[in-house]
Amino acid sequence: MNKIALLGALALSAVSTFSVASQDSLRIGIEAAYPPFAFKTPDGKISGFDYDIGNALCAEMKVKCEWVEQEFDGLIPSLKVRKVDAVLSSMSITEDRLKSVDFSKKYYHTPGKLAMKAGIEIKDPLVDLKGKKVGVQRASTYDRFASDQFEAAGIEVVRYASQNEAFLDLASGRLDATLADIINIDEGFIKTPAGKGFALVGPDFNDPKYFGNGAGIAVRKGDSENAARISAAIDAIRANGTYQDVQAKYFEFDIYGK
Repeated sequence: MNKIALLGALALSAVSTFSVASQDSLRIGIEAAYPPFAFKTPDGKISGFDYDIGNALCAEMKVKCEWVEQEFDGLIPSLKVRKVDAVLSSMSITEDRLKSVDFSKKYYHTPGKLAMKAGIEIKDPLVDLKGKKVGVQRASTYDRFASDQFEAAGIEVVRYASQNEAFLDLASGRLDATLADIINIDEGFIKTPAGKGFALVGPDFNDPKYFGNGAGIAVRKGDSENAARISAAIDAIRANGTYQDVQAKYFEFDIYGK
């Protein structure tokens, strides 16, 4: 074999090896600061509903999960530049996001809610919150809703890199309220020592224009192969009981929704 042929064979072998490796693993972006969906344990490991569901999906697809931790507002950019193959981080499927990425089918669906001092009554948020400070996570669906609706109504919107930071400022009195997923607020704040004296208040926030129709797993635009196999894996783990086993670790009700 001459030198050129040998180099060609080696190059082909490398491409083939890379292709197999990429099929055997899935790089998944996650923000580990959104309990109980994703958080860090005392020993620094990622845990939570999203993380466990991701591992269950990878097991069903017979691939290795490679978790890549990232702040939430950097997840879609990382997907676009191919640092990750998918994003599994309680990301709502919205019309706005579908312009730049594709999604699997939903893997859960819960409404948004306000958290405020216990005893406060909110009937019409656009009226009752005027002049108040409301914290949201930057680049989230709640940020987009607050930017469009709250700011126009004279409500001051304060943005944070993580929802945990918003909880800290709410507890310390630097915020009047925070808007986030009902489960994240209840499990990640109200049921913790820091959330003593706070409560879920006001109506549910579930306008599909802003909050979509559930949380899905984002993939690159046009990546129909990963979107399809992840959706099929979601159906499979719901059918074989794995989804329910994971859910029972964190919730006492069906988080999948209708």
